Amino acid sequence: MKIQDWSQRKTQNKKITMTTCYDAWSARIIAETTVDSILIGDSAAMVMHGFDSTLPIDSESIASHVAAVSRGVQMAVNNKTSKGKFLIGDMPFLSYRKGITEAMNSVEVLMKAGAHAVKLEGLRGHEDIVKNIVGSGVPVMGHLGLTPQSVHGLGGYKIQGRSEVIAKQLLEDALELQELGAFSVVLECVPTALAQKITQELSIPTIGIGAGPHCDGQVLVLQDLLGLSGNKFKFVRKFADGESWIKEALEAFSTATQSKDFPNMDESFE
Repeated sequence: MKIQDWSQRKTQNKKITMTTCYDAWSARIIAETTVDSILIGDSAAMVMHGFDSTLPIDSESIASHVAAVSRGVQMAVNNKTSKGKFLIGDMPFLSYRKGITEAMNSVEVLMKAGAHAVKLEGLRGHEDIVKNIVGSGVPVMGHLGLTPQSVHGLGGYKIQGRSEVIAKQLLEDALELQELGAFSVVLECVPTALAQKITQELSIPTIGIGAGPHCDGQVLVLQDLLGLSGNKFKFVRKFADGESWIKEALEAFSTATQSKDFPNMDESFE
């Protein structure tokens, strides 16, 4: 999937699929599926590093995850099992609120690590940053609604856009992101009717997470959809019971080793 395919998908009414990923081995597997795009999200702070929010991670850490994912996808390309994936790197907390130079340094780090685009949360107060990044030839994905980097300002992980005032602001922000050149907008935890209205108003695709079925595409955290995170959010569907499967495999390995069944002679060298 390339940048021009995003708008074409919306025109064709063909849904876009995106999942998060943070390392090479899972990136190789994702690359061999029909999932369209990979988000190397700041959610790595919580999923991979055990923090209770996305705030602690910095650009260099996300860039290291981007590089790992890029190498994993390239493995599949080299094996001729994939034609590649579109990679989006998250710009972390405050990296785009300290002026254009600081923001562009962050963009540079992510793009040189292998990202094809960057994602920024919110809009008010950094409109000039979005415009400058787009003007520099770097595709930008917006992110509105529940923006985890603003969790303290929002008063927690809550649905956004239920009031008329906030709903109007989200629509205006989405339209302005489009005007500034964003190629897509993530809508997180907003009411279904509002997500549908924004999707209908925009000519660029919306990607929903907890935003109902009317968005132009959907994104989920990989560990959530695999049943590996323990999260029980309303908007998450577990497409596999990965935690049980991994535990069963580990127990089988431990039992086989303790019973001296593993390794056998076929698994040993003369």
